[in-house]
Amino acid sequence: MDRREAAAYARQLLEPLTEPLTETLRTWLSLHGNWDRTAVALDVHRNTVRQRIARCAALLDADLDDADVRMEFWMALRHS
Repeated sequence: MDRREAAAYARQLLEPLTEPLTETLRTWLSLHGNWDRTAVALDVHRNTVRQRIARCAALLDADLDDADVRMEFWMALRHS
């Protein structure tokens, strides 16, 4: 897959997310799913992070507890 194809795939995969949800998912994944560190990084309450990640999972119809799924979204975020 070339860069344009990867970017198109990433846009399609992440399309359901708003910018705040995308940023929350990106930060949460970069911090290995740590709720507290993500909350500090985003300057929000940890429950806000939990709610946003749950919303991401619902909108993406994805199991974010699955490491393979997390990796797919991490790669998509890197190409978006």
